[in-house]
Amino acid sequence: MRVGPDLRAGDPEHHVKVKQRSSVLNMLRRLDKIRFRGHKRDDFLDLAESPNASDTECGDEIPLKIPRTSPRDIEELRDPAGPGTLIMAAGVQDFNRTESDRLNEIKGHLEIALLEKHFLQEELRKLREETNSEMLRQELDRERQRRIELEQKVQEVLKARTEEQTAQQPPKGQPQINNGADRRGQGLSSRVQKWFYEKFGEYVEDFRFQPEENTVEAEEPLSARRLTENMRRLKRGAKPVTNFVKNLSALSDWYSVYTSAIAFTVYMNAVWHGWAVPMFLFLAILRLSLNYLIARGWRIQWSIVPEVSEAVEPPKEDLTVSEKFQLVLDVAQKAQNLFGKMADILEKIKNLFMWVQPEITQKLYVALWAAFLASCFFPYRLVGLAVGLYAGIKFFLIDFIFKRCPRLRAKYDTPYIIWKSLPTDPQLKERSSSAAAVSRRLQTAASRSYVSSAPASLSREDDAGRFHSTKKGNFHEIFNLTENERPLAACENGWRCCLINRDRKMPTDYIRNGVLYVTENYLCFESSRSGSSKRNKVIRLVDITDIQKYKVLSVLPGSGMGIAVSTPSTQKPLVFGAMVHRDEAFETIFSQYTKITSAAASGGDS
Repeated sequence: MRVGPDLRAGDPEHHVKVKQRSSVLNMLRRLDKIRFRGHKRDDFLDLAESPNASDTECGDEIPLKIPRTSPRDIEELRDPAGPGTLIMAAGVQDFNRTESDRLNEIKGHLEIALLEKHFLQEELRKLREETNSEMLRQELDRERQRRIELEQKVQEVLKARTEEQTAQQPPKGQPQINNGADRRGQGLSSRVQKWFYEKFGEYVEDFRFQPEENTVEAEEPLSARRLTENMRRLKRGAKPVTNFVKNLSALSDWYSVYTSAIAFTVYMNAVWHGWAVPMFLFLAILRLSLNYLIARGWRIQWSIVPEVSEAVEPPKEDLTVSEKFQLVLDVAQKAQNLFGKMADILEKIKNLFMWVQPEITQKLYVALWAAFLASCFFPYRLVGLAVGLYAGIKFFLIDFIFKRCPRLRAKYDTPYIIWKSLPTDPQLKERSSSAAAVSRRLQTAASRSYVSSAPASLSREDDAGRFHSTKKGNFHEIFNLTENERPLAACENGWRCCLINRDRKMPTDYIRNGVLYVTENYLCFESSRSGSSKRNKVIRLVDITDIQKYKVLSVLPGSGMGIAVSTPSTQKPLVFGAMVHRDEAFETIFSQYTKITSAAASGGDS
């Protein structure tokens, strides 16, 4: 071989290359030290099997591993000629390795280092989640605050003790005669303070003011099953109250004559002898005793009204999308009705005390003044007797007569009349809007009366209908109708809906949002888009061949919210969909349509 002599001769080119290879080997050894500082090499995945390797990286050749020689191999390779042969062999091996192999090896080490970093980050994240650092930080802040407060208390106590000691020390010029007695007194006082703190210190700490912690409760996401379960829980929780109200109503209605007669006799005797309060307390104790026996397993059931056991359907596990949607709708409807009744009661009470109806609140005002004066001038025994007798007669006799005779109740039952005449907030809003609409019509009629004189034969109804207007102008001008055509009383403000015209292909003409009106002879749809009156639709009721309720989307549960109208001029029926008050609108349109068609048929026969 001539490579050996060339290397020994010190060829400059080869000598420089060998130095470069040696620097690369040093860099690889440093990377190995960094790489194997924690885990062993065999603990990690191969680079070809790494999930984070990209396509280009996987396509490269697998990096060659540097074989590690043992001391025995070194001894075998050692040449008797001296260490130069070993150095020559290493130089030949380095020379045969290509540049790409070394780059791939460096690339593999870097990838392994990146994988190690990724795994360490994952472990750090898991440790943070397990330790819940936020809660620990909050607890640490609280403990710091408590430590600061305790330090302040200790400093205050030490300061107070130093002040007491300085106050108790005699002046320097006076001799300390009673030094031993003072020490004994100080020891006794410290023992008394220590005993007092041990006995009553805990109770004193309870009265220490601390800042209130505002904790925000996490809200649960909307769930159909959870909503249904909450409604059932509410129903079960309100069942004792509803049963109590039913029993009271049964007593007042004399559902069981013997039970109501006995209750009436016992109540009136208790009120007459002044035992009404002890009687109610005894009934409460009796009820609690019965509940205790029932909780212990006794079967005790006493009720004036026989209880009807309702069949409870077991909750289904697998529900389809439409069944879940229908379940949510049913529960939402029950919740809506329940909340509506509660809101009506609260709004009526609020309006009673806020003088919304002055004539009703005035009666309550006078009654309260009468009760106040009676409590000032008459003894409480006499006032209690009068109130108790009136309550018994009202509950057992007067209410029974009023429930059986509704006309008497509507005339003479003052609490019932007051409660029914109290308005709710939606009723007040509706009254104000109707009053504003009437005043607007009167102003419009008065302004037009100066411009043109109306015929004397016009009635008041025709005059009001003549100037009926919508949001965009007068009704007859928008739809190009005669002045006597005006919306019926049931649809004076119209029904909001969308017109679906299946004969049109353009999306803008296929669906239009607007308001639907019904007059004596026409069905009018006013489009909500600004523009010409061509977007509005006017249909003669006589030209309608068929009208029926329609369900636009068959996927949704229920009977739908649309009305389909067929006419000879349209190939497919016109659909007025997304109508909230669909049933009311259908009844009004169908009744007017029947009236017009019957009148037209009778006119044709004659």
